[in-house]
Amino acid sequence: MLKLKALYVVLLGAVSLVDSTTVQNITSDTYFYGQSPPVYPSPVGKGTGDWASAYAKAAAMVSKMTLEEKSNLTFGIPSETNGCSGNIPPIARLGFPGLCWQNAGNGVAATDFVNSYPSGLHVGASWNKALAYQRALAMGGEFRTKGVNVALGPVVAPLGRIAEGGRNWEGFSNDPYLCGSLVFETVRGIQERGVITSTKHFIGYEQETNRIPSTNLAGMSVNSVSSNIDDKTMHELYLWPFQDAVHAGSGTIMCSYNRINNSAGCGNSKTLNGLLKTELGFNGFVVSDWYGQYAGVATTLAGLDMTMPNEGFWGSSLVASINNGSVPISRLDDMVTRIIAAWYKMGQDKGYPAPGAGIPVDILKPHMAVNARESASKEVLLDGAIEGHVLVKNIKNALPLKSPKLLSLFGYDTKAPDQNNPPSGLTPWAFGFESANILEALPGFLGTPLTVQLSQIAINGTIISGGGSGANSPAYINAPFDALQERAYRDNSTVLWDFVNVNATAAVDGASDACLVFVNAFSSEGFDRVGIHDDYSDALVNNIADQCSNTIVIIHNAGVRLVDQFIDHPNVTAVIFAHLPGQDSGRALVSILYGDSSPSGKLPYSVPMNESAYNSLLSPSLPTPPFNLFPQSDFTEGMYIDYRAFDAKNITPRYEFGFGLSYTTFFYSNLQIDCIACVGTRSIAEYPAGAILEGGMEDLWDVLVKVTATVENSGSADGAEVSQLYLGIPGAPVRQLRGYSKEAIPPGKRVTVEFDLTRRDLSVWDTTRQSWKLQSGTYTVYVGGSSRNLPLTKTLKI
Repeated sequence: MLKLKALYVVLLGAVSLVDSTTVQNITSDTYFYGQSPPVYPSPVGKGTGDWASAYAKAAAMVSKMTLEEKSNLTFGIPSETNGCSGNIPPIARLGFPGLCWQNAGNGVAATDFVNSYPSGLHVGASWNKALAYQRALAMGGEFRTKGVNVALGPVVAPLGRIAEGGRNWEGFSNDPYLCGSLVFETVRGIQERGVITSTKHFIGYEQETNRIPSTNLAGMSVNSVSSNIDDKTMHELYLWPFQDAVHAGSGTIMCSYNRINNSAGCGNSKTLNGLLKTELGFNGFVVSDWYGQYAGVATTLAGLDMTMPNEGFWGSSLVASINNGSVPISRLDDMVTRIIAAWYKMGQDKGYPAPGAGIPVDILKPHMAVNARESASKEVLLDGAIEGHVLVKNIKNALPLKSPKLLSLFGYDTKAPDQNNPPSGLTPWAFGFESANILEALPGFLGTPLTVQLSQIAINGTIISGGGSGANSPAYINAPFDALQERAYRDNSTVLWDFVNVNATAAVDGASDACLVFVNAFSSEGFDRVGIHDDYSDALVNNIADQCSNTIVIIHNAGVRLVDQFIDHPNVTAVIFAHLPGQDSGRALVSILYGDSSPSGKLPYSVPMNESAYNSLLSPSLPTPPFNLFPQSDFTEGMYIDYRAFDAKNITPRYEFGFGLSYTTFFYSNLQIDCIACVGTRSIAEYPAGAILEGGMEDLWDVLVKVTATVENSGSADGAEVSQLYLGIPGAPVRQLRGYSKEAIPPGKRVTVEFDLTRRDLSVWDTTRQSWKLQSGTYTVYVGGSSRNLPLTKTLKI
């Protein structure tokens, strides 16, 4: 996010389309009143669990503040001393130094002397909780060294409902369990370094199109899109990963631009007061997305605690609202107590760097070099980059490469971009567009009419992240071309390349041992993708494959990418989804290509054979009459997105959720189920009854069932397997991920993998009782290597 509104508006822009002028449009918001149930008053934070001490300290400080001081902590200000994305002013007389907010969830952005970590989607493809935690620790250390009090991430919304969603790459997976497990580790790791996490975007933020109020081509004001979500779907899909983030202790939650059931995300009392602060027992504070506050008193009462990056509808108006009784002083006290408590909770009152100490106001002017990079992070950066690669095709023993004498390289994604430099203003460097054409994308950022179709690719070099506020700032970019040339030097082999000619014009040396073709699928905040395959790149692959009998395709993809236009070509011997690996991209890929590492990534989404498999979930919802001025996105599919939908409709994907190949094979056996809650004839309570702590009722986290299985490396190479547990709950989708374990296993060795199933894992949301309910009947437990390769099956009766 940017300091200046004039610049940040470009990130918010989305063009609104007018579909018809012949149908009378609804012109008043009153039409929608009551669709989102009101929940008042806003709950006062209780400081449960290990927040108790922080709350006590915060209450003592707040008691000493004047009304104006309290008000000033609820909105952002510009800064002349740092270049942070946002700032909260200090209260010097009370020893509070203020707060620096900085992008983003994948590492420190828009500054120097920091690392570019693998993006959220790449972490999701690793299926590695321990590695996610280590990444978070490393990123947290960099945020802290730079004087960042609040990291603007991690991302769990968008979850990934829409295949073409522009920001899907920032999150981990479109499965709530996988996403939730990884956000838990990310929050835990970053906050252990004393940095507050701002988990976002709460909630139902699933498309970029019409995400904010805008002006359509007819000059009419159009509201942000409304995500219309039923209660059951909300809990079992979209709230699930936020629940994990709150359970991990996330200090702040960022509310979203969109509307939920036609009530604005940052003014929705049902989601903020009801779901977040009451049901989940959230102890932290709610902050608006930048310029995401659309009203004053209403948002205050609905549960918003801070607006950014300026005073928005508050400032002197909030003070006036307190004085005239529109807002009770107790509400303001709670807002400020939550903010200060988060600061105390992370230990930022002792020995923390000054806000923004390492983020200069103008990076082009002389400034102190605050190097936040730690040598210990090198291993995390490389391991994270390696493990997020997913090998989906490998025939004719194409990989690993076997001492090749000649490799021929093709494709625009092979080399590093020509620029990694921070010129001032609205630049590719600030938005992660080093390889993409920012001029082509600007209409989508600025909210101006689209006169040309957006490209699906970043044609000016390899991509290591997506675009927008979630992009990070690499200390260097080790591109595939760099790493392959270095390997050729080491091996005394030859590399030839052509990154210019495509389609029918590129030629292949007939002595090539292998031809490597690099393409990408780019995506960014501010606009949704215009497709999930592109003919330009597919033609390049097919042309090379027509000439080369060993063609290996590497795709750096910021979301799902179809491959059916070339996957069955007999000369396409291997395909790797390389995702968004961060700055060690090339080094990681070469480690896999040459067999120094065995691929262990698994898809955190499904890859269908054709766009039609998605039906209405391919593209974002557009304004249609009579809702041209109030766009509606109806989540009528309920729970059935991605593999849940494909299973329900009997659609065979090209590559299923959880799929990924290795250089070895694994054999599963000995599935055992122990219902530790099933003691004698004692029945298990249908509903939880515990106190509400962070993350909801405390007994939701009780382990009721333990499952074990044996996994053997039945091949001849070292490898790591992601064992996955899917649960068939009575009356629910046929299979849902409810456990996974990643284990490195030497050849011929066996390990026992363990899965703990909690009450929440085994329950469905009861809309009548408004609680999680265990189902009576037979549960089916599946264990295997993907959502459709599940050789072990047993049943469990509860």
